[in-house]
Amino acid sequence: MRIGFIPGVLGVLCTALSAHAQESDSVRNVALPEVVVAETYQQLQNKKIALTLEVADRDFLRKHFTGNFMQAMENIPGVQAMDIGSGFSKPMIRGMGFNRVAVLENGIKQEGQQWGADHGLELDAFNVDAVSVMKGPASLLYGSDAMGGVIDISPVQVPAENMLFGDVTLLGKSVNETFGASLMLGIKKNAWYTKLRYSEQLFGDYRIPADTIIYLTQKIPVRGRRLKNTAGWERNINFFTQYQKKGYKSNYAVSNVFQKTGFFPGAHGIPDVSRLEDDGDSRNIELPYSKVNHLKVTTHQQYVWEKFILSGDMGYQNNHREEWSAFHTHYGSQPLPQTNPDKELGFNLNTFSFSAIGRLIGSSFWEYRMGWDSQFQRNTISGYSFLLPEYERFTTGVSWLTTYRPDNVLAVSGGIRYDYGRIYVFAHDDPYLATYLQEQGYSDEQVESYRWNSRRVNRSFGDYSLSLGVVWTPSVLHQLKVNIGRSFRLPGANELASNGVHYGTFRHEQGDATLSSEQGWQMDASYQLKYGRLSLYVSPFVNWFSNYIFLRPTGEWSVLPHTGQIYRYTQTEALFAGTEAGAEVRISSAFSYRISGEYVYTYNCDEHIPLSFSPPATLHNTLTWQKKRYMLYAEWQNIARQNRVDRNEDRTPGTNLFHIGGSLDLPVAGNKVEITLTVRNILNTRYYNHLSFYRKVEIPEPGRNFQLLIKVPFKKRFE
Repeated sequence: MRIGFIPGVLGVLCTALSAHAQESDSVRNVALPEVVVAETYQQLQNKKIALTLEVADRDFLRKHFTGNFMQAMENIPGVQAMDIGSGFSKPMIRGMGFNRVAVLENGIKQEGQQWGADHGLELDAFNVDAVSVMKGPASLLYGSDAMGGVIDISPVQVPAENMLFGDVTLLGKSVNETFGASLMLGIKKNAWYTKLRYSEQLFGDYRIPADTIIYLTQKIPVRGRRLKNTAGWERNINFFTQYQKKGYKSNYAVSNVFQKTGFFPGAHGIPDVSRLEDDGDSRNIELPYSKVNHLKVTTHQQYVWEKFILSGDMGYQNNHREEWSAFHTHYGSQPLPQTNPDKELGFNLNTFSFSAIGRLIGSSFWEYRMGWDSQFQRNTISGYSFLLPEYERFTTGVSWLTTYRPDNVLAVSGGIRYDYGRIYVFAHDDPYLATYLQEQGYSDEQVESYRWNSRRVNRSFGDYSLSLGVVWTPSVLHQLKVNIGRSFRLPGANELASNGVHYGTFRHEQGDATLSSEQGWQMDASYQLKYGRLSLYVSPFVNWFSNYIFLRPTGEWSVLPHTGQIYRYTQTEALFAGTEAGAEVRISSAFSYRISGEYVYTYNCDEHIPLSFSPPATLHNTLTWQKKRYMLYAEWQNIARQNRVDRNEDRTPGTNLFHIGGSLDLPVAGNKVEITLTVRNILNTRYYNHLSFYRKVEIPEPGRNFQLLIKVPFKKRFE
């Protein structure tokens, strides 16, 4: 969906509406100010849920807002962002990512191309007001793809009074000359609540603190310290409406996210110095580039009786992703396509989702949760190249969870879940490759092995999940959680059937049709203390997998040109262990100091080496001054060197980053306009993100970045 946009209109609205700016509705924080909120519904849930649960509230998101949802979330200990260039990221929790972390919006799991390392989330960052993060095995509640954790975008809070409301938000960033804007309008009248938001971001080529990058010992210039062709834009529209009366609640949501961004020529395929020549335009998008459109339609239905709550969610998603690159072939026999000759890859994923949950309050002590969910997916492909097979996938599961809470001190919960899944992968061959290999003199056996980009696979899986947890809250000072669970994940189509070149990662990747579902036992604990002006927490965890799926370098060399080694999906015994910890001291009424850190240890038990893309240890030190409507902070971020790497994976040096920022709630006509200014990487330090694929060609992260965020809310009450 491509919707026109005139930036000046929002500037006019910003001025016109400033007289009606509303007061911030953020809640008071305790423990760690940006993560754990006061005695609200979230804290009551925290006393019942044995998993480590953290809530990023409105103040946290305002402070760390960048226009990129995951870049804000990685400020929560244990949550990492895998950068894929051009400002897009995907989530990791405790070192696990891709299809091991579920992202929920409006009760429906986000289904895009999360299997791919070079695909981001299609979400509107302006439309997120609060986020709950569950760390650890959540397969019991959410099925496959949640064994690492869940990021749940919380539903909006409905005003109690009838009113017309909205906001205008403006965003500017220096590192890539971003201009972003968002307009939201809503109305609450009696039982009805409706909200509409439109957002847009326009950004240019990214600045980096480097004049050259190195690819296979070859120096490649970076003209003007800008990554050529990393510009892009994003347009989003969201509609939400809800009806609630007595015990019945019904809501409907429709959203569409469209993104288009260029690929840096030095990181897509074989670098060509001629394509890196400065064209004098930092905002144009040339080949190669990607574009993705994500349409989502969801509904939530709920009815509350005296002791029973029945709710259901249904959703439809269409994720259409295309990657465009000037037609090229390593096989001379492949002709130029007659239509869309430069469309290299196309994926069109349709997903239908359904879930039903029943909650029974058996007595003042007992609560029972029964759940059933199903999902069907159909993925089709197009383009002159090949990466992901065409497939159909069906999953369904039933679950039971019991919670015993005799008082406000102790809660014990346990449950079981069984899932059935079936995946059908369509065969796909490349006759042009077969002709090429025959002309090169390869045997019929080799030709037959390589010509099939994917082989036909028809597999069924059945697996179960278990969970047992205890929450002990003896007083307002202490809280202890312990949880043990068994989780699983069904293998993806690429892991089962892929057989071809992944030019984005410069390797030949092969699937294995005999893979079983990924299974693991996980234990985590957390302890929180609040004593006077001191609050602290620590959360250790251990995850053991009997058959963890990963890409293993085989030592075999592919016969395909410009590929190198064959990497094959295989299973191994694997271990994840680590901890998150933090403390905060209220120095005075205005000053506070917070320190938090995280560490993840990964180990391939079969080969006695670390797993790839293991996040390095990180430490945050933040000094904050806050008084009335003013807030200032300074942050020192220490990222350790990552020496524990997989075979053929480069080490990443450590670094120290410094950030400053502040916010002002400006009174206007008795209300408040929110202004936030931040400076990230203030010393313009050259550093590498170990979770970024750009580091493979020695592209550092963006340099110094000034960011300005202005939000003008307004509301008008009526009868």
